[in-house]
Amino acid sequence: MADDWQMPEGELMKGKRGLVMGVANDKSIAWGIAKQLSLQGAELAFTYQGETLERRVRPLVESIGADFMVPADVTDDASMDAAFAALKDKWGKIDFLVHSIAFAGKEELQGSMVANTSREGFRRAMDISVYSFIDCSRRASELMTDGGSIIAMTYLGAERVVPSYNVMGVAKAGLEAATRYAARDLGPQGIRVNAISAGAMRTLSLAGIRGGKSLMGTGRDWSLLKEDTKMEGVAGCALYLLSPLGQSIAGEVIHVDAGFHVVGVPQLDE
Repeated sequence: MADDWQMPEGELMKGKRGLVMGVANDKSIAWGIAKQLSLQGAELAFTYQGETLERRVRPLVESIGADFMVPADVTDDASMDAAFAALKDKWGKIDFLVHSIAFAGKEELQGSMVANTSREGFRRAMDISVYSFIDCSRRASELMTDGGSIIAMTYLGAERVVPSYNVMGVAKAGLEAATRYAARDLGPQGIRVNAISAGAMRTLSLAGIRGGKSLMGTGRDWSLLKEDTKMEGVAGCALYLLSPLGQSIAGEVIHVDAGFHVVGVPQLDE
């Protein structure tokens, strides 16, 4: 399959509007998802934090014919109030939310978790990576008056020990639990909440982890498909969950990692 493969254009998301949070550059998982949603007819809004990210993200947004961008700092309630007020003023209601936001300091993403995790580092990682999802889900659900779908992005480090992932693994475990509880709370409103556990990919997040590049090689060599996790697969899964195809799916963590997550001991060549 060609590296530049993407889903064909269609109308699976025609008439649907939603917010994408977490685009940092053209390698971001959130951007790959946004492109696929746009190809299927969705109208998209994007958040950004700070002028530097705005300058980086705006050309991407404009490249798919979108122009709705709002500043949002997930650690600041006033900023979030303003962002979702702008969303409500623009559209009135939305149909989906893509949450692809996480953070831990570089000092926490190396060596020993026990030795390197500070109280402030832990608080910050949980606030940005977990509480922001809870907060955004509450705010988005208030605009999903006809039901909808919410997805978060997680990683296998939530379930198993990954070198240097450390406090981020703890935060992702919290995020996965938050996904299940949000699915319970919002399900009666017709809102489906799920998470995608993507394999290691060449993103800014991976670059922030000491030894992160080696995770891609291990993921490829040990995976069942013997291939890198493809952006198209992650974006395709997101499209599935956010579209009507994902009906009756709630509270799930779906792994998109070429089968890496099921391997206990790799098969070594003798």
